[in-house]
Amino acid sequence: MLVSRCSTGIQFSRTAARFRLLATVSPSFIPTRQPPPPPTPVVPDKPEPSYIDSQILKKLDGQPQTGPSLSDIIGHYIDQTGNVLDVVLPYESLPSPERRIKFEDTVSSKEIVTVAHCVKNGEDHRIGLSSGFAVNAPALRKGEKLIVTCAHTLEQIRASSLLIPKEFPPPDTSHHPLTGTFICIGLQNSMKIYPATEIVSSLPRSDVILISCELPEGALKTLPLSPYPLHAGAPIRAHFVSHKKPSDDQGWSPWIGDTWARWAKGNVLGYRDFSGRETKPGTYDSLSHMLFTPSPTGGSSGGPIVDEETGAVVGMMLGSRMDDHVQGARGWGIPSETIYEMFTLPGLESKK
Repeated sequence: MLVSRCSTGIQFSRTAARFRLLATVSPSFIPTRQPPPPPTPVVPDKPEPSYIDSQILKKLDGQPQTGPSLSDIIGHYIDQTGNVLDVVLPYESLPSPERRIKFEDTVSSKEIVTVAHCVKNGEDHRIGLSSGFAVNAPALRKGEKLIVTCAHTLEQIRASSLLIPKEFPPPDTSHHPLTGTFICIGLQNSMKIYPATEIVSSLPRSDVILISCELPEGALKTLPLSPYPLHAGAPIRAHFVSHKKPSDDQGWSPWIGDTWARWAKGNVLGYRDFSGRETKPGTYDSLSHMLFTPSPTGGSSGGPIVDEETGAVVGMMLGSRMDDHVQGARGWGIPSETIYEMFTLPGLESKK
């Protein structure tokens, strides 16, 4: 057998009748230094919380628990489902000039509040915001007011992983999440935050809850409610909220911190029952939901829908609904008569 080596480092081996190539590695190909370490991954900065979020987080961090925890509030929400309060909510279909809502006062927050359900666990937090308003009915305790808002923001944060304890691995018992439900009242760069006392009634099917909260005298004005539904085409105003500066010029004004608000003009489109079928006022059909224009902005859920002619609240916003691509997105809410279901009819109080 003959063996030879070429300059490329490839060794040839020849036997009597065939050749075979054997690959070898020259030491000159082995690197003499370690490769540079991989680049450090760039972690994007967390966005700065909004003014309302930052104030709520300070409220959670700066003092011990002063109100019920979010778990307590959720317990009230479940336990008080369908509860009818032994108090009457007055009919105010034609409020006096002092009581009717004035649409030119777009920046006032003594009529509309922000309801915040929040949980903070270490550096992580989750805050659900909605609008709400106080009704002209006596609360269960002196010094408190009853505030109506939507239920779906509470349902959303109820399913948060920050609130649900993990089974595997066992939860860290050295600390507990900071939680609470708060009523936020303010004007532009100032805001007062009050812990909710309890949920005194809830209608999950209608997406509405009634919150009781202790407030200082004069901190919040109650709104007049009318139980009578408006006919289709009637002009309305709805309190819209935007958590960033709007790009359109449609009467927006600074509201609380970096939020904006306006009384949007619109019309009633019609009503639906719980099955989604069209219903009409003046019949025996159930007016479970109302459709209106324009489609509300995010954060407006729980805000009032007001009769433009009388200045009385005739409904509450829940969100948007898309029935088809021809009609587009439309406002979706409940008529005020649904709110009256949580109160005793006039003349029947203390007779249940």
